[in-house]
Order: sequence, then C-alpha cells, then structure tokens
Amino acid sequence: GAEMQARTWIAVAMAMQTARPTLAFLPAVTRMPRHLSLITGRSSTLLLSSRHQRRLNPVVRMMSSDPVASDKSEEEKQKIKEEREARKAAKEAEKQLKKAKKQAEEAALAAAEEEAMEALKTPIVYTSVQQEPERMFGQYEVMRSRGETGRTFAKIATLGEEGGVRAGETVWLRGRVSAIRGKGSSCFLVLRAIDSPSRTVQACYFKSKEDAEGSKRFLRFLNDLTLESIVDVKGLVAAAEVKSCSQGSVEVQIERCYVLSKAPAILPFLMEDAARSEEEIAASQGSEKPFSPVYQEARLDNRWLDLRVPANHAIMRVQSAICQLFREALYAENFIEIHTPKLISGESEGGAEVFRTDYFGRSACLAQSPQLYKQMAISGDLGRVFEIGPVFRAEKSNTRRHLCEFTGLDLEMAIEEHYNETLLLLHSLFKHIFLGLESRFSSELSVVRSQYKSLPVQFTEEPCILHWEEAIQMLRDAGEEAELLEDLSSSLELKLGELVKNKFDTDFFILDRFPAAVRPFYTMPCPDDERFTNSYDVFLRGQEICSGAQRVHDPALLISQVEKKGMPLEPLQAYVTSFQHGVSPHAGAGIGLERVVFLYLGLDNVRKASMFPRDPSRC
Repeated sequence: GAEMQARTWIAVAMAMQTARPTLAFLPAVTRMPRHLSLITGRSSTLLLSSRHQRRLNPVVRMMSSDPVASDKSEEEKQKIKEEREARKAAKEAEKQLKKAKKQAEEAALAAAEEEAMEALKTPIVYTSVQQEPERMFGQYEVMRSRGETGRTFAKIATLGEEGGVRAGETVWLRGRVSAIRGKGSSCFLVLRAIDSPSRTVQACYFKSKEDAEGSKRFLRFLNDLTLESIVDVKGLVAAAEVKSCSQGSVEVQIERCYVLSKAPAILPFLMEDAARSEEEIAASQGSEKPFSPVYQEARLDNRWLDLRVPANHAIMRVQSAICQLFREALYAENFIEIHTPKLISGESEGGAEVFRTDYFGRSACLAQSPQLYKQMAISGDLGRVFEIGPVFRAEKSNTRRHLCEFTGLDLEMAIEEHYNETLLLLHSLFKHIFLGLESRFSSELSVVRSQYKSLPVQFTEEPCILHWEEAIQMLRDAGEEAELLEDLSSSLELKLGELVKNKFDTDFFILDRFPAAVRPFYTMPCPDDERFTNSYDVFLRGQEICSGAQRVHDPALLISQVEKKGMPLEPLQAYVTSFQHGVSPHAGAGIGLERVVFLYLGLDNVRKASMFPRDPSRC
C-alpha cells in the first residue's frame, strides 16, 4: 500500500546517500534532488517531481518486487513472456495502423491539393476589365491578339515618381520576374521593367484569413513562378521603403497575377551573376562564397539573355544614341542619307580581305565599305552624303577590337579648297556626339558605368590635330621604335594616345598625313611630299575609331594610283569612269560604330558593343 511505497522511496533515497556507487548504472537517479519531502500518515507518499518519479520507477519496482514472484515455474514464465510479447505486438500493430491512417489522410489531402492546383492550370482568358476572370492567378492562354481588354499598363519606371503613379492607386504592370522570396505566409517578387531592365519594383502578397485555402494556393503559385518569366500583375501601389529596387519608395500589393510567357526553371546563367562588375567578383574571391563570373562565350551563346542585363541593355541604347546624334549633326550640316549596295562585282576597293560569293555565275563580294559608291554620289552632285550600314571585313583577327561585320558610319563631302574642311567637320561631329551622350543619355551611361567602370571622355574645344612626322618623333622621344613610312602597331597607337593625353590633356585627337604605303589607291598624295597623303585617322583613348582622306578625283591620277598599287583596272572601270565627266574635289571618312561605343564606354572587348557579334569563330 501507501506505506510500502513510502518505505520503498525512502530506501531509494538512503541508497543514494550511502551507496551511490551501486547506482552508478542509473544516471537518472544521480540527478534526483537532495531534498525529499515525506508526508506521513495514512496515505504516506514521497513527493517528487513527475520527471524524477519516472526515472525512479524502474528502481522502485526492482526494490519493491515480491521475492516470491521469482519462484514461478518455467511454464508460467513462458506464458508471462508470451503475454507480454502479445501485448507489445498488439500495441505496435495499433501504432502502425494509426501511422498508416495518418499517411493516408495526408496523401488524400495532397492529392486533393494537386487536383485543385491542376485545375488552376486551365489557361486564363482575359477579355475585359468589365468582366475580369474569376481566378486571381494562373497562366494566360497564348496571346493571339484576340482583342483589346481595356487595361492600361503603367510603366514600372513611373511608380512613386513625381508626375507618375503615386501610392493609393491600383495599377496593372507587366514585367519580368527578377527575384522570388517566399516567407511562410507571404511572398515577395521583384519585377523588372522589360523596356528598361535597370528599373525594378517590389510586389508582395500575404496569406488571407478570410480565404485561407484560396490564398494558400495563390502563395504556392507565386512561389512556383520561374525567374525571367513575364507576368501581368494588378495591385495597389503602397508606400514602402525598398532599398533593393530602383522604385524604392513604393511596393505593389498583389491582387492578381497572370503568367504571359513562362521561362524554364533552369537558365544558362542568372541575371544576378551576369550583372556583377569585375571588381565585385575579384573582391569576393577571398570570401566564403566567392562570386562566379559569367564568361564571354556563355554570354554570346545566349545573347538574348545577356542583353537583359541592365548594363548590356544600356550599351545598346548608347549605340542607338550615337547613330541618332550622328544623324542630327550631319543633317544640321546639309547632309543627306544614302543607301549603297552591299553586293558588288569583283573585289571591294580592290582589296583581298573580302567575303567572296557567286552572283549568278559571276564573282562578287560583300562590300568592305560604301567608299566607291559614296564617291559616285559626289560625282552625281549630291554634295554631302552619309550612310549608316553594314561593313564586311574577311580579316582573321581574333583580337578584342576587331569584328568581321560591323556598322559603318560613313560620310563624304565636296570640299572647296582644303580637306581641313572635313577635319573641322569631324571634330564638330564627335563633339556633338560626346556632349549629347553626357547630357541627354546620362542615365544610360550611369547604368553602364555601374558595371563597366570608366570616366567620361576628355576632349579639347578646338581640334587637336597631330601630323604624322610629329607623332613619330613623340614616340621616338619616348624610347619607342617607330618607322616613318610604316603603319603604327596597336601597342604604338596606345602609347601615342598616352603621350597625347599627357601633353594635350585629351582622349580624342586626329592624326594627319599618313604614309602613302599604308593607304588605299584612291587617297590623294600630299602636294609637298608624295611619300605622305592627305589622309587621317581619328583616335579615342589611344585607338583608331575613324579613317578618312581627301579622295583622288582626277581620272588620270586615279588610273596612275591603281597601276602603282599593282591592281587590275577592269573591275574598277565604272568607278574610274564616274570621274571622267567632271567631279568636285571631295573628302570623307568611315567610322566604326561598335568601336566608338566600345572605346567611349571603356569596355574590355568590342563584342560587348555589338548586338550579335561576328568574328572568325562566330557566325
């Protein structure tokens, strides 16, 4: 009874006090409190915490067991053992049954959830703002221009901006999913503007108590979105501080979300990785989680993805801006835009580095430049002409500044007395481009420079024109070996750019009077020394971006020049004939668009300045 139980507990306590080593095999006992409260009386019991009682129960049972019980027969012992095992088996069976039942219930719930989510995969047909779909999320049917819905999509760049969409307004947005962050009962998306990837906004969704199941499925849908998918989001613009997005003063609280175009779960590379600067990558190399670079080949193999990187997108906009500014400057000088053939018979300009093709059984090639035709335009009294078009060079150059196809910005103009008229125009043209970029396209430049570090181009107010002989002397004075009548190597060009920068404080200059040996047959020789020519190159940051000259407009001199170069006259007969009917003296230049972009922005490779670059290994 109770007295026996009390005596037993006291015996245990005494054993702990006097014979602790004998209970060393019971670690739970050694943790029993030292103070024991004994309540004596009719129902005397020892008060211990339930935790210590559980630990002492085996000892109590051992010490209070009836010694006679051990005198059972083998049959009785076997029977007791079998009963114990039967009870144990029954208990285990009951446990397994409960477990199986629970698993079945969970599986049924999961199946029901999957069935519900599968039903939600039926394409959404959005027909009108007056009758919006019942479902708040899902995948659109393929857009086939079924009809206008009456929706007006706000630009992400206008959210929270002065004069744009303010907090409290409900808007429709279309953007790419740039980031997804699920946190229990909430989900946060970063939406990136499609037409301006540097513009981002946070969109958020929170589980609703009123519609627990529906909002749970909405959350799952949002968390299952894939990066780079295009989505339409309807939501309330709310004030918020979001430092990670360009639209940092607001967020969009999602009410509806529909997928317009789904991207795969695995991408060739992540935009986040491709948008890091070389400085960031280098600085991370000593850390626990260094950043991995996205190499040029991977970028070019997936160029459509690479162009979504804000800096690369901005480079294309800068390229477009240069063409715009080029046109503006020349239209202001009474130039007209022309379009010349790119398939020509024989060899372009008589050069060997051309792409040849069959033209209905005759030999033809892709034009190295519009040179011959823009000169014919001057003969046709068009006066001042320019062209923006493709140029092809079959040069097996795998350098960082050469392409086999690029965009040429070409101009040609009749001159009155001296080809310096063209040099002055070129300086004015580039000055207009440089100033225009910094003043009118500063946001694009800022985005590019955030990843590809560079300083604005420095240039002089008046033209910085360096004569060939002067340039050679500067190089020699600096300890370089430079030949007077040979072309400059790339390393000498860079050195000359460095010397000019130090002397004249400019990144932009014109090198005049090139040797005749390194210029084409149509280049006018210098009147004072025929070893040199009335030709010039324009340099930016120590590299050539433009080449030009006064052209030979006299037919007899032109034929003589062709013969001196050892070239056949027949393929050039139409060109020569065009000067036999009287032509104005003229000069011009050819500018490489991609090279201007590449050098102005301080990029490490001209391929970054070309949308889909063509080089000896990529076509």
